Amino acid sequence: MTRATAEAAAAGLTGLVVAPGPDLLYLCGYQPTASTERLTALLLTAGREPALIVPKLERPDAEKAAGAPALRLVDWTDGEDPYTAAVPLLDPAGRYGISDNAWAMHLLGLQAALPGTGFSSLTEALPMLRAVKDGDELERLAAAGGAADAAYRGILEVTFAGRRETDVAADLSALLIQYGHSQVDFTVVGSGPNGANPHHEAGERVIRPGDTVVLDFGGLKDGYGSDTTRTVHVGTDVPDEVRKVHDIVRLAQQTAFEAVRPGVSCQEIDRIARRVIIEAGYGEYFIHRTGHGIGITTHEPPYLIEGEERPLVPGMCFSIEPGVYLPGRFGVRIEDIVTVTEHGGRRFNNTPHELGIVS
Repeated sequence: MTRATAEAAAAGLTGLVVAPGPDLLYLCGYQPTASTERLTALLLTAGREPALIVPKLERPDAEKAAGAPALRLVDWTDGEDPYTAAVPLLDPAGRYGISDNAWAMHLLGLQAALPGTGFSSLTEALPMLRAVKDGDELERLAAAGGAADAAYRGILEVTFAGRRETDVAADLSALLIQYGHSQVDFTVVGSGPNGANPHHEAGERVIRPGDTVVLDFGGLKDGYGSDTTRTVHVGTDVPDEVRKVHDIVRLAQQTAFEAVRPGVSCQEIDRIARRVIIEAGYGEYFIHRTGHGIGITTHEPPYLIEGEERPLVPGMCFSIEPGVYLPGRFGVRIEDIVTVTEHGGRRFNNTPHELGIVS
């Protein structure tokens, strides 16, 4: 919270108004049991004690939060105006970053109570708040990546042909839980032509011998995310173009990884991966950014995309996941989570990049 307040000041903000969600959990360890219409917010202002405003009926839970000893807890009772309770805790002429997921009714209520106070999107004003991970966070992300790797090794042993995509997705979910995930966020199983949709939701299509299948899966382990993608083929008779496209994507992923080091811009990693695919003649089929940050949420800054000039710094963690998607035919994607070290990059996913063969 001290660091966040200082970063807010450096960005020209008076402070932060943090609603329930990932930022609140990250900053003070509090996660309300349910998202309700009752005002709950962490208020950080330079030169003032951090304060958490909560409904009185939820105060006992807030008192158990990891950051509670460093907070001034301010409660309000149903029937009272919660915005009146917030007024003394904020600068009436300040400019605050507010969580993107804050309820509109709460933002409007604060604006009505403090008409001289300005608010801006926290993601826009302070996008790198959670981007640089400390040692404990890196250990958790590495453990999550290792668990996802174990799930991938397990899924190579199951039967694909003759089963629905949803069946394989259920196997992936079970494996993620088996290897320590507390929450499964997604299990993309894109078989045959469905693999050409990067965010295909596993459906009722029956997987056939000869299909190429994109497997993209992840979730949370000990509060931190995993996200990995590998592409497999059902049977050993692999078409030449599938091998060709897979080799191109593998080269793009490896080349981009080798370029990771402090000072390189986020967009440069995207350019490097994209250049490999463009030069191979498949540029129009690489239809998404090269990567996204990851932490207590699966997608967060930094984003590896053209226009993001922010330099990489040690402790940043993100995916590198180039892909090629041929409509109506098949798709290929390879994804690892990577962190920036003092001298380069370190992968948190270490399963083989070769095209997997399944039965």
